[in-house]
Amino acid sequence: MLDSFWQGWILVITLGSIIGCGVLIQYTSRGQRKEETDETTGHNYDGIEELDNPLPRWWVMMFWSTIVFAVAYMGVYGYGNIKGFLTVEVDGEQVAWSSHNQWKEEVQTFEQKIAPLYNEYAETPIAELIHNEEAMQTGQRLFKSNCSVCHGTTAKGARGFPNLTDDDWLYGGKPENIVQTITHGRQAAMPAWQSVLGDEGVADMTQYVRSLSGLEHDAAAAQRAAPKYQQNCMVCHGAEGKGNQLLGAPNLTDDVWLYGGSTKDITFTLKNGRNGRMPAFNEIWDTNTDQKIHVVSAYVYSLSQKK
Repeated sequence: MLDSFWQGWILVITLGSIIGCGVLIQYTSRGQRKEETDETTGHNYDGIEELDNPLPRWWVMMFWSTIVFAVAYMGVYGYGNIKGFLTVEVDGEQVAWSSHNQWKEEVQTFEQKIAPLYNEYAETPIAELIHNEEAMQTGQRLFKSNCSVCHGTTAKGARGFPNLTDDDWLYGGKPENIVQTITHGRQAAMPAWQSVLGDEGVADMTQYVRSLSGLEHDAAAAQRAAPKYQQNCMVCHGAEGKGNQLLGAPNLTDDVWLYGGSTKDITFTLKNGRNGRMPAFNEIWDTNTDQKIHVVSAYVYSLSQKK
């Protein structure tokens, strides 16, 4: 929405331009003869003389019609925060027209038409729905429109955004887990350990974490960090580092790294923590919400079932 100053400023410029055009037409028409003659204005350039005739009537009428149209347009559609006469139906109520309200009306109309299809999909369990090609195409479109900006169009993820096509899941890959994640979102809570471990402790712990997944590491440093791991990290990642899906704590023994498994990446994670956030789509979608979540969950589930 525009504040009062800018709305007034733009309104003055617009109305001033419209009024100026009308004044210009009146001024140029003043004193002109009504009929065409052979008289000239006296200007002569390379033998070409300018006739002193009035503006063509059709041209004047067309110019006036554009001025009338501009004023009528502002009255119908409004201007800035000033409401016009035209209304649209949003959420069952007639509200003043705006491009945003027009968009909402069109979306709601479409959602009402598509609702029976979503309801039909929602009645099918996710494990069965993944075999419905039409439903998966719908889920793919919803995914690309809402999820691909983070997870990519192929759902293979990126740094900080999980790959949804493998069988490695932070919070579980069962249909009910995926529905829970998409519905309510997820908030990571990897704390920063710099103040607890110090620089040397972080360096040793980095080597220990690398040792869990079989990466090249400093054995002596890893051994020094082992007791600190059991004291500080085991509660989330488990005694063997295999993670905990209830907490979203990743498995440290495989070769899947959300933020990278290099010494530099692990050191950064230990020092600063990680707080990635998955948004809750029950707060984003306001129509056919549960049904859409069901279809998208089925699509995401199907990605990890393809072998």
